[in-house]
Amino acid sequence: MKEAMLYTKGEKGEVQCYLCRRMCRIKPGEKGYCHVRENRDGTLYSLAYGKAVAVNVDPIEKKPFYHFMPGADCFSFSTVGCNYRCKFCQNWEISQAYGGIVGEDWPPEKIVEYTHKNNIPGIAYTYTEPTVFMEYALDTAKLAHKKEVFNVFVTNGYESDAAISEMNGRIDASRIDLKGFHDKVYKELCGEVELEGVLASIKGLYKIGHIEIINLIIPGWNDDEDDLRALSKWCAELDPNVPVHFIGFYPANKMKDVPSTKLDTLLKAREIAMDEGIKFAYSGNRMDEKSESTYCPKCGENVVRRSGFTVLENRVEGYNRCPECGEELYFVNDIKEYWKRNGKRDD
Repeated sequence: MKEAMLYTKGEKGEVQCYLCRRMCRIKPGEKGYCHVRENRDGTLYSLAYGKAVAVNVDPIEKKPFYHFMPGADCFSFSTVGCNYRCKFCQNWEISQAYGGIVGEDWPPEKIVEYTHKNNIPGIAYTYTEPTVFMEYALDTAKLAHKKEVFNVFVTNGYESDAAISEMNGRIDASRIDLKGFHDKVYKELCGEVELEGVLASIKGLYKIGHIEIINLIIPGWNDDEDDLRALSKWCAELDPNVPVHFIGFYPANKMKDVPSTKLDTLLKAREIAMDEGIKFAYSGNRMDEKSESTYCPKCGENVVRRSGFTVLENRVEGYNRCPECGEELYFVNDIKEYWKRNGKRDD
């Protein structure tokens, strides 16, 4: 347990958390929407600090990041809790189970020591929603940078502007969920989330580092061609180089009666994205080497071959241009060069 960041104290012991865009007002003895931040006598505490409920070493492609340190492994962890209530959540047992704070003791020092000792180049804050354990994540990220270990956030993109400012220079890259392009999906399936808030966070995260966007396509909810085209157009207007991943849905949690997404649907979404100007569009959660691989947007050369979470060949490694035509590509292959270009906070 640790005193929370980004909150203000009000009258009668009430506090307001402004870590995420819900801006919860929390009375003494109560918890915020995420269930891991509690008001104790007028002081807001992060209850899950140092308590990792899930720990694994994953390939970075699993997150998925395709253009940030391809082929690298990441120490991946999370706490319990989330600021969404997704009815389709694959990890609902840890994100939406409110039986208390559970997990093993993995303080920041232990995590960074483990990654350094085992030559793991990166740390991923993932599985649930890392925004709700921001204090834990940023303390870990600060130590990680001192050991030349990179940090990536796998997030739903509902951080406040103040939280994004705190992430700047510590979180090197963010993979962001854009779950749909109309409020119905966010309000009915995610727990009264505002789409405009997500779009604002994506813009903010784009300003501070490398980003990639995923869209989980749920049959009957966000697979309409007009919605996919509107989403792709918005992403292209942000930056046509930002990778967009279209991910297949599997029945889970409260949506077990909804069928899995067909590969054809993902391929159609990818086609729409490229038609709208997205240079790097991918399918995911389905084995299809062609739509998982990277092609030069200028000459069409296959520059990174992938199968599932495995990089079979990376011809971009060591530089950021197509080996055939010299086109500049949107990749981070050298983390030290990235830090030199973008800076990192060691304070």
